[in-house]
Amino acid sequence: MDPRSRRHRPLVLPVAAALLALAALAGCGSSGDGGSAPANDHLSTDAGKGDGKGGPRTPTAAPTPSKVLLPTGPKAELKLARSTKAGPIMVTSVRGAKSGVTGKVWVWLPPEYSDPKYAAYGFPVVMMYAGGQSNGYNTWTDPQLPIQEADVKLSRQGKAHPFIMIMPVQNFNSHENAALDCSDIPGQPKMGTWMAKDVPDFVKANFRTLRSRDGWGVMGASTGGFCSAKLALQYPDVFKAAIPMDAYFDPDSRLWRGHEADRLANSPNTLIKQGRADVSILATAGSGESYETNLVKNWVKKAVAPVRIEYYELPGGRHYTSDFKKLIPRALTWFTGKLAGPTA
Repeated sequence: MDPRSRRHRPLVLPVAAALLALAALAGCGSSGDGGSAPANDHLSTDAGKGDGKGGPRTPTAAPTPSKVLLPTGPKAELKLARSTKAGPIMVTSVRGAKSGVTGKVWVWLPPEYSDPKYAAYGFPVVMMYAGGQSNGYNTWTDPQLPIQEADVKLSRQGKAHPFIMIMPVQNFNSHENAALDCSDIPGQPKMGTWMAKDVPDFVKANFRTLRSRDGWGVMGASTGGFCSAKLALQYPDVFKAAIPMDAYFDPDSRLWRGHEADRLANSPNTLIKQGRADVSILATAGSGESYETNLVKNWVKKAVAPVRIEYYELPGGRHYTSDFKKLIPRALTWFTGKLAGPTA
């Protein structure tokens, strides 16, 4: 295969529809009002009111807002997509209020999330994007990429945070020339807004998360690598860190025709040079693919502060799912060093 067309190689087959058996996720998405910050976030002096004893009242500081964001609701209906040794992967349909887009989102919660000892904790979130066209499925829900099992193992060893994993769909058809490029392409579904605004809103409405971007990362392989690089650079207010695995960096859907300025504005090749995104990035490539290593290295060289970027080359690695699997432990431990852990 011509390596220049590598973005179009699907990583794995879709998860079989038969796995989508109905099963409610017990205890998830409970609503609460703890997501609102205190109304008074300034010093209250009550000047002239006195302390009731003839003297002035001592200024008091307002309570510090909690770092934990409790679910606000409404509670989504989650169904079982697949059972794993690390717990169930659930799926739901998310209709975005900001984008108008409706698409599938898969969810995995670490075992600690349901542990009573962590009942008051908010958890960091990693959003993960698939390779290939990814219409109707997400590679990271597949047994060939057991990132959920790896997270359980590494968190028990104290090497990785227990992450909430969110895996959205990326396209609504199988035509590669009509890919939505995780972007708001003029005249097309606003996938960029859905991914960077609506899906995080869904997560915050249903799960205990962290209030700031310090608890949010994004990653993906191949086409998903493009998406993770683009979203982190374009929405640094949402994401603090990103891992594009064996990615490409130029939007090439034919849906951009007639909209070149918009295409360039959504290109990681452009975004990384703008000096606007205060994000950390780990870019990877496999040494077995010279075209790919050159592509990624050249992109890394374009980075302008405050972007902080690292490069990792997998020895002998090629553009295969089996090699993406080898990168999972490194990805989880790297995110652990960049993102806040579970916080009470």
